[in-house]
Order: sequence, then C-alpha cells, then structure tokens
Amino acid sequence: MEAALRQIIDRVRDSADRRAPLRIRGGGTKDFHGPGASDHAGEPLDLRPLAGIVSYEPSELVVTAQAGTPLAELEALLAQHGQCLPFEPPRFAPGGTVGGMVAAGLSGPARASVGAVRDYVLGVEIVNGRGELLRFGGQVMKNVAGYDVSRLMAGAWGQLGIVTEVSLKVLPVPPAEATLRFDCGQAEALAHLHAWGGRPLPLNASCWVEDGGVGQLYVRLRGARAAVDAACRSMGGELQDAPGVPEDWQACRDQRLPWFTARVPGHALWRLSVPQTAPALALPAGVAPPLVEWHGGLRWVQAPPQQGDALRALAAQVGGSASLFVAAGADAEGAGAVFGADSAALAAVHQRLKQAFDPAGILNPGRLL
Repeated sequence: MEAALRQIIDRVRDSADRRAPLRIRGGGTKDFHGPGASDHAGEPLDLRPLAGIVSYEPSELVVTAQAGTPLAELEALLAQHGQCLPFEPPRFAPGGTVGGMVAAGLSGPARASVGAVRDYVLGVEIVNGRGELLRFGGQVMKNVAGYDVSRLMAGAWGQLGIVTEVSLKVLPVPPAEATLRFDCGQAEALAHLHAWGGRPLPLNASCWVEDGGVGQLYVRLRGARAAVDAACRSMGGELQDAPGVPEDWQACRDQRLPWFTARVPGHALWRLSVPQTAPALALPAGVAPPLVEWHGGLRWVQAPPQQGDALRALAAQVGGSASLFVAAGADAEGAGAVFGADSAALAAVHQRLKQAFDPAGILNPGRLL
C-alpha cells in the first residue's frame, strides 16, 4: 500500500476514534455546491497527493485512476487515443480531480443523451468512515451485480466514503459533429425538442437561451458523418460553423456563458430538474426566462432566495424538483447551495446508508444532507 493511501486510512481511523469530522477535498472547484468552504466543518483532508493513472486499456475502453488525478490530465490522455468522457464533467474552476468528479456526480450538456457520471463508473476503491479499505465493482460491466455500491458513490459528495480510486468506461470521440441554431421562443423550442426526441436523430446536446429578448435554441448533433449530415438536412435551422462553437459548448458546460456570468445582484442560481416533456413554467413575476438544457429536462433560473418556495412548488407540479445551486451574492468559489431529500422516505434511506458507511458521522458532515 502506498504511503499516501496509508496516511488517509490512518487519518480516518484517528478521526473516527476522536469523533472529529473531516472535510474531504480534491481541487476545491465545487466548494460552492453544498455549504461553502468557509462554513464546512471538519479538518481538511486533501486527496491530491493520491494521484496517477493506474491502468488504461484503450482497446477495452476502460481507465482506472486515483482520486487525486487532475481531470485535465485524464482527458488529455484519453484524447491522445481518440477517446473521451462522454458525460462531459463540468469545470467551474481549474484543478478539478477525478475523485471530485465522481463524488459530485455532475454532468455536462450531453447528459440527457449519453447518461450521467454514475453510468460510466465500473468500480471504486473507497475508505469508509471506519477506516476500512473497500473495493466494489471492477473493470467490466458484468462485474456489477446486486446492489451497485460503485455507482452509489457518484453524487454522494464523500459522505459515504472517501473515493481513492475509480475505474471508468470511456468511449471513442464521435466522428462527426454539427451545431444548429433556431430562432424561437421557449415553448416552441420545447416542442421542437420533444418532436426530435421521437425520431432517430443523433441529438447530443441542446441549449435554449433568451438573448436581448430573442430566444435561440442551439442543438448539437454527434455521431456518424452520414447521420449528422442527414439530420442537418431534415431538421433545418442555421448551421453554426464558426471556429469558436466547441468553446461555446464548453462555456455552457462550465457556466461561463453570458447568461450565467451576468447574474443580477441579489439573485441566486436555481437548478430545476423536470421531465423533458414539462411545458414552459410560469415563473414568478420579475424572474427572467430560464436557460434550458438537457432537451428540456434541466432549467436554470436566476431568482431571489425568497422565491425558492415558489420555484420548488412549480417544479413539483410537473414532477420535478428545484435546488439552490449558487447562493445570492456569491460566486462559484464561495457560495452556499442548499440540498435535501425530496421526501421523508428518501431521507430515511440516506440516513441508513450514512449510518452503515460512516457510523461516527465524520465524513463531510453537512455536505449534502
């Protein structure tokens, strides 16, 4: 066992004995998600020394990396072999790590088409709240049977265990890509997306945003060259062939588009997760139109904190949920987002899982629940 891993295990065991909380961090690029870094209780435990690619088999589409490995390093390696992480993990600042990517469970614009982070996790190595080193899953899909603990770690924010190593499924970079633009309002954009969703189109990502009072829908197509060309001809719209189009999608992924960066003072950034078939929501008076992603399933809203109850009620009416993503007056490095279980039953499940993996309650207390 390498020294960095041994130190982590010793720290956890000591903290469990003392009932001393630990604040688990990688690059710190998502400190805004959940309680802010300045408010987050616990002694810091930096996972960045635990870094490196353990194994990579391009022909098998599998890579295994330690948790502190920089995400940029992993993606650069995959790019050398024409491969990628299809779910496009967002970066809100430089320095993100592989472990943080899995712990956060956040996905980019292609999420609705290709799946989420958890869908690509084949296996994990974790240190639980007792200081035990555990392995779940493996490096092939058939190793996953019964209760899939590996994927349970995606989006758990380190509350169930410290991810020290992860095996991921990767995919080849699609051979062709094109972006189309349509000038339309939100309701028309949602209607387009619903109709296209029922057709065999290589629809990969979408983004509707109102710019200067004019609604614009951007659709990204990815796949075989023949399929992308045929879709461009049948869907219409205006082909976007400027060199900066890929960077625009990255800006959408990382929340660097003008819609995000020009947030009104005193307004928070809310994340509404709703069914793709949900209609345009009647937002409270004074709240600007949302930015819509994931073919209608993800709607970003800028609104004052006191509108939270109204937004949650709107999302619930269509079978969705709303959460505070970035607090009012805060930036992506020092916000204080709020999370919680959607029901008492789900909260009870969370608590039982927490008790099983971390009975002393020392791992990232308050980070999620």
